[in-house]
Amino acid sequence: MRQTRDFLRSLGLPTDDTAATSDKRFPDGAQYRVEIPSTEGPEVLNAVLAEADQRGVLVHRISQGSGGMLLTDDELAAMSATAAARSVELSLFARPLAGWDTSAMAVSSGGAPVAAQARGTEQLVHVLEDIRRTAESGIRSVLITDLGVLKVASAMRAAGDLPGDMQFKISVQMGLANPASVRIAEDLGADTYNVPTDLSLGQLAAIRAATDLPLDIYVEAPDDMGGFVRHFEIAEIVRVAAPVYVKFGLRNAPNIYPSGTHLTDTAVRLGRERVRRAQLGLGLLRRYAPDAVASALPAEGLAVPVSG
Repeated sequence: MRQTRDFLRSLGLPTDDTAATSDKRFPDGAQYRVEIPSTEGPEVLNAVLAEADQRGVLVHRISQGSGGMLLTDDELAAMSATAAARSVELSLFARPLAGWDTSAMAVSSGGAPVAAQARGTEQLVHVLEDIRRTAESGIRSVLITDLGVLKVASAMRAAGDLPGDMQFKISVQMGLANPASVRIAEDLGADTYNVPTDLSLGQLAAIRAATDLPLDIYVEAPDDMGGFVRHFEIAEIVRVAAPVYVKFGLRNAPNIYPSGTHLTDTAVRLGRERVRRAQLGLGLLRRYAPDAVASALPAEGLAVPVSG
């Protein structure tokens, strides 16, 4: 295997999965930030922030899974204004994708990976239009799952068709799971990368060695993403993967995508519990890595909405 490992080294890639300590940091020198996902509308956003205040949890990023396409103009404006007032990043999923379309393969036993892809030119256009509308509302971060969408959106950003401060947060559903493939996303214009939920500490460290992107890491994953509860590993995850967004999903919870007003009460309760899980997980981080540094708000590099 030496010849192959030597070739990886020549490309500037790690040669093994050694769980080395990361010396990389966010622009402000911090090692970690906190993300609360599945925040599906203004009511949920308000509840998450209120719960965070009550529990003393500093939240840096809020993300959403149903996409800008399922929010009205008023809802987009309300979420943008709320996040801007709190100096918190707000990231909306870029949709539609094959999983919500007529794709039979997306719901087949062997075809699940296609669910996160944009099918054909028309769906590519639709996803890019969703990003454009989200940006027009003042929001400056979108979740992308498709490499083609990422490539074109990056070109639009460079050309001024999208705001220059727009950030592309790569979703866990893109599925790239090794240092070489994650570097492709970085080269195509990704700003942060959500790695698969089941990577070992060594595998996380190897990806960290290959990229300067902040890594978004579920320390509690939804059931349909594995359902892992890795709270006791948070200190080590921060050590090997910094700069990292520590992301609190929720096991044993219903999948609420696509969300809407018929699910608001459920989404609010789930959002509040995610913040409670963050309180628990961050307590363990402080217990086992008391010197780990979190960003203060406002924080350089956060894609905070431009309100008004």
